[in-house]
Amino acid sequence: MRRPVDHSAMAVSGYTVPWYAPAGAPIALHVSISEPVRDVRVARLDTPTPRVMDWAVKTVGERPGRRDFHQGSFLRVSAAEIAKAAGIEGVSFEVYLTRNDGLRVLLETGSLRLGLRDGLLTVEHGGRQFRIDETLPANTWLTVGMSSNEGGTALRIRSDDALSPLDFYRQFDLPWKDLSGDLLFGASASNDIRSLNAKFSSIALQTENGPVAWTFPALLPTAALASSGASEVLLLEAVNQPAFCMTSRRWDGSSFEPRLVPSHYDAVHCHDDDMGPLQWPASHSLDIPSEAEAGVYAFDVEYDGGSERIVFFISSASRRSALLFLVPTATYLAYADEFLPAHLYEWLCEDRGHRFAIDNNLKSLYDYHSDLSGVSISSYKKPKATLRDDYNYPLCGCPHNLPVDLHFLRFCHSNGIAFDLITDHDLHERGLAGLQGYQAVITGSHPEYMSVEMEHALRTFAAQAGSIAYLGGNGFAGKVAFKDDLMELRRSPLEAGRTWDGPIAEQSLSITNEPGGHLRASGRGEFSLTGVAISLMGFEGARPFTRTPESHLRAAEWLFDGVTNETFGAGGIVLGGAAGYEVDATDPHLGTSPDTIIIARATGFPDGFVHDATRWYEGGASERATRRCAEMTLRPLASGGLIFSASSVAWCGALPGAGDMNDVGRITLNLLTHLAAAKSRPDPLRQQQKDGSQPAATQGSTA
Repeated sequence: MRRPVDHSAMAVSGYTVPWYAPAGAPIALHVSISEPVRDVRVARLDTPTPRVMDWAVKTVGERPGRRDFHQGSFLRVSAAEIAKAAGIEGVSFEVYLTRNDGLRVLLETGSLRLGLRDGLLTVEHGGRQFRIDETLPANTWLTVGMSSNEGGTALRIRSDDALSPLDFYRQFDLPWKDLSGDLLFGASASNDIRSLNAKFSSIALQTENGPVAWTFPALLPTAALASSGASEVLLLEAVNQPAFCMTSRRWDGSSFEPRLVPSHYDAVHCHDDDMGPLQWPASHSLDIPSEAEAGVYAFDVEYDGGSERIVFFISSASRRSALLFLVPTATYLAYADEFLPAHLYEWLCEDRGHRFAIDNNLKSLYDYHSDLSGVSISSYKKPKATLRDDYNYPLCGCPHNLPVDLHFLRFCHSNGIAFDLITDHDLHERGLAGLQGYQAVITGSHPEYMSVEMEHALRTFAAQAGSIAYLGGNGFAGKVAFKDDLMELRRSPLEAGRTWDGPIAEQSLSITNEPGGHLRASGRGEFSLTGVAISLMGFEGARPFTRTPESHLRAAEWLFDGVTNETFGAGGIVLGGAAGYEVDATDPHLGTSPDTIIIARATGFPDGFVHDATRWYEGGASERATRRCAEMTLRPLASGGLIFSASSVAWCGALPGAGDMNDVGRITLNLLTHLAAAKSRPDPLRQQQKDGSQPAATQGSTA
């Protein structure tokens, strides 16, 4: 369904293509705007104060204006494809209805429409409407067939529900006509009716030359689907990014693995609020100068009355520093345009980005579709209205994600800490090669989501003497998959009510067919890498850390050089402290290595902080009470590297501003200067080129 962008909350919205690029590459701006554009400039955001760049931004294409969203996914066989088939005598399909109110369409072609009105079956043909007092049941598979029969048109619908069986048949005194126009499943050509919330499978046409059928693959397709059967090969399009790898009528519970039983996963789930990659025309372009420094940038779009910044990233193409900052773009994309409905969440502050998402019915990967299934796939080719340097998260009333990471990067600039930069998307594409030659990788405040390829690259990097400075909380947790501009996330019951839980049978990712959910469930992730994982979450006051006796041992004392206070981190821009929002702790039962040293602990969290529901305490409530904590850790590695875990989303927010210093800043500076000055590590890839050997740590693959 087409709708114009509602700019009530934000006069400008947009995205860049690509979202991240190296110096020397082109990048285009795609915007919708309700006001005339006065100027478009590029600003660098990660410096102590945002800096306008003297880069030439070119105007391209048509003048920017208000654009449209096309929301709702459906299936289509175009009229041109239909014309290839000889003598179509019938059409059939399987459908699993979910939640549909008002008027919806199951099947439409030319003047024929099979639909629903508040659950009641409707038939229209050539302007005639037929009332049918039959309610189609939801949440059960239906087999639908319409065909030519004795000079008329026959409709038959049967259900798979043995307890409430349905076997509807009706003959209409309507001559069957060859199908004309687009053949649409779940939508109307008029584009003014909400699309159908339903799963589809086993679509087929009966032709004079035999059946023409389509089987939906478990793997997300990259193009239209070709039919099988008769000599005519027809193409079917999945429009606006419905979800693939869905259980079908053939799924019997015997396996949750689409790679073993792909025929059980040959369904596609369409939603009336799906939105695939947008195709807005570009309004401006930039050729990133070849000498540009890696960092966080934005197109600053100025209009009468204000401006908005559309963020993009310039990544490092070659190594210039010992330290590499990993921008958590997977987390940014998962959170982008979160809906935060008022009846579920108390807002502690206003944010125009969330208002924009609500006004335009945008959804993040934390949200539900209108039929209460989870939103599982997203594109960076869409507005990310909450991805701003001035963003405040309504649930905690303070900065979150990008502005907190910018606070850290600005701290680095102010204190002479040099770094290169890549994004999560870069790391997924480059793998270990993107990390080679660096002394250490530094994370942002909330590196929650990772692909298997990303996690494997980081793990191998650490095994080859690299270090990881994990400066956040609840990191290395959720498994995602990438494909071009798309990112997919299938949640599991381990989410424990914080957001949507997907059916166990539908946790496999359509991009890779790997099991989704937590990396931990695949023998990877937080505990086995960093030694910590989320322990508490809350939106009230953050807490300071206090050093442990182990922090005074030789292995850790260097980290606290110049720190005179045993307790530190009593202030910050995230909930007023260094340990807050989401914090981590160790758990040997879940995989914390015995070589992990707890160097500081935060306790005394308000009652509003809730325990992570995936943890079980043998000692019951009394032991559980002692584990209301955040634990900062240091893990020396056999390879010679180390892993530092700040164990708090709020840690970077507790760093001082430009010109100031505090204990959190001293600890962070000690860590980064130590890592940057570490003895240069051997480069296994270069060694391999020299002697023809393959390093043991890279032999084989765990992907």
